[in-house]
Amino acid sequence: MHYGPCTGLAAVSTALLAMSRRMEVHDVLRTIVASARELLDAEYAALGVPDDHGGFAQFVVDGISEEQWRRIGPLPRQHGVLAAMLHQDAPERLADVRQDPRFGGWPAAHPDMSDFLGMPIKDGEETLGALFLANKRPTPGNAPGGVEHAVGFTDADEELLSLLAQHAAIALTNARLYERSRELTIAEERSRLAHELHDAVSQKLFSLRLTAQAAAALVDRDPVRAKDELHQVAALAAEAADELRAAVTELRPAALDDDGLVATLRDHVRVLDRAHAAHVSFTCEGVRALPATQEEALLRVAQEALHNALRHSGADRVEVALARTPAGGAVLRVRDWGRGFSPSTVRKAGRHLGLVSMRDRASGSGGRLEVHSEPGKGTTIEMEVPGG
Repeated sequence: MHYGPCTGLAAVSTALLAMSRRMEVHDVLRTIVASARELLDAEYAALGVPDDHGGFAQFVVDGISEEQWRRIGPLPRQHGVLAAMLHQDAPERLADVRQDPRFGGWPAAHPDMSDFLGMPIKDGEETLGALFLANKRPTPGNAPGGVEHAVGFTDADEELLSLLAQHAAIALTNARLYERSRELTIAEERSRLAHELHDAVSQKLFSLRLTAQAAAALVDRDPVRAKDELHQVAALAAEAADELRAAVTELRPAALDDDGLVATLRDHVRVLDRAHAAHVSFTCEGVRALPATQEEALLRVAQEALHNALRHSGADRVEVALARTPAGGAVLRVRDWGRGFSPSTVRKAGRHLGLVSMRDRASGSGGRLEVHSEPGKGTTIEMEVPGG
């Protein structure tokens, strides 16, 4: 296979590394499309992921503006040349897609395309999607004046796109596994939060029951004290109602994608503050939106650190702080004033308190994690991620 000069190999290497570093499915799709268009020097590129109903679950394009894409209208259906890529193993290379008998026209706002190269993305027998490229850019000619001539897509282009599609299948499969793992993590978090809220509500209801029994015993012989106890019953009932409302609200799926890191973390801290005897607080200074992978990692590390502090430290106060770094990233600090521990002793004893998981999340998002703790002096977990 011939890729040209070493800069071509560097471009291939850069594209493959970029694909492997993305963790969200949508980010992987966009990286694949942009890499394919750049490597093959095409004017347009697209990637379609099929659904089970004759359409596309996702269809990502590169080379078309957002406004033009909006005017084109609904996602295409699986028909014509697009369908061929999803139902055959071989690539499709056409000198002019408009002359193909399967061509059925385009929407009014669709750009005009001629030469075409399509490649299925497969994982074994499963077709994960298909890459489409159109309008190979003209190459400079050898004639005086550098006259350009169009050659269309070549055998080398097809071979390069085949290589890219093989790596795209790996990257897309890994991204799907990552998202599935994240869904399971969210489910575990919801289950843990449900248990914490259940404990808090149960304590309120137990106190409510005892206070009501005391009021009943006093109603005949000490009406004044019975009245005070009934006021307490009303207060406890109101608190229990608040906890139940919190349970209904906070057990919804995580709102990170919709609300962002700051709002999601603030809500999580608010729930824990209600559910535990320790006072849990949250402050934020100038943090802006970060890439999804970094926000996910910061949230999960904060949740793990809070879980450790509230379950194991015995602290009566836990502080969560999120601040913007001078470089535009963010730093998270979770600090408690509990019993603390010796990190080296914990490692030797094989008890990690989630530290391994937190370090993995930090490194996976391009950040760092530091743990500061001493017996009797509390613990501080600090994680920093770079700007997007």
